[in-house]
Amino acid sequence: MLTMGIVGLPNVGKSTLFNSLIKTRKAKASNYPFCTIEPNVGVVEVRDERLYQLGDMVKTRKLVPGVMEFVDIAGLAKNASQGEGLGNQFLADIREVNAILEVLRFFEDKDIIHVEGNVDPKRDKEIIELELILADLAIIVKRIDKAQRASRSGDKEEKRIYEAGLKIKETLEKGNLASSANLSEEEKFSLKSLSLLTLKPILYVANVDEEQLRTGSWKDLISNSEHFVPICAKVEEELMDLDEEEKKEYLKTLNTDKSGLDRLVIESYRTLDLITFFTVGEKETRAWELEKGSKAVDAAGKIHSDFARGFIRAEIINWKTLLDCASEAAAVEKGLIRGEGRDYMMQDGDCVNFKFNV
Repeated sequence: MLTMGIVGLPNVGKSTLFNSLIKTRKAKASNYPFCTIEPNVGVVEVRDERLYQLGDMVKTRKLVPGVMEFVDIAGLAKNASQGEGLGNQFLADIREVNAILEVLRFFEDKDIIHVEGNVDPKRDKEIIELELILADLAIIVKRIDKAQRASRSGDKEEKRIYEAGLKIKETLEKGNLASSANLSEEEKFSLKSLSLLTLKPILYVANVDEEQLRTGSWKDLISNSEHFVPICAKVEEELMDLDEEEKKEYLKTLNTDKSGLDRLVIESYRTLDLITFFTVGEKETRAWELEKGSKAVDAAGKIHSDFARGFIRAEIINWKTLLDCASEAAAVEKGLIRGEGRDYMMQDGDCVNFKFNV
């Protein structure tokens, strides 16, 4: 399962957001720095309307949504790359996740202290990313030195690591994230074992108050607001305790009809570069998460190793085409279900029936 690590400075609402995501009170959310020490982990369902429509069509007895994992990581402090605060542990925890969900505080609240003294999301973003850059720079410099020595003996892989490492070093020294370096897929793979923090995809969350959410005034605090998902963590935590009707009424007062968390989970899914395929049946209809670019045999292996080992073919139809046909039998009659081999590149929304023999 791929994971999103929730990071940010202390007291920006990370744990409140995490609590809302997993719909429990598992993570502490208190008004003092470093409240979260050991990372909290929660598995969250991905609400996908396509799954429910497919389930209704076949009158399935069981619906199984896709899932993803969120990790609430201790708050970062300035100079974390030098071990300040819980710096070393913080950075080690981030290395374990697949992507970063960076929470920035936009709301004002005199009762909740800000570790830097005032609310400034642009500055906070720079603090966080500078610490990630410095931590990566220390690692890449050491690895370049080692690769340079080894490459002198003719080791082609070490030479590739050395050349890719130089690109990363130059990028980091300019104050840019490693993800902005012009690396080939081969070069990215050669550096994968380093788990560089700034090579990880980042999704930005603006933690706003109710008024900012209602009016959109939070956008005035940062220039590239189009890259942010606005969430009022306090509101989402309150929504957790309401029934569906109460929830709808509350959202109306905020000029929206959808929970910010639903949008956040979908955006996290995209950040992790995942697609969804479905298996559809009366007994069970299920959504499966799969890395973009995966083949049919990889999808088969997600269900069971025997499916991949004895793969014969994948019978595939797009979810919307299946819904339009109203049944699998009608889709078969119209010749709309096609057979694909093990190397077929899976597409988001594929409905699949695997044929295998072991």
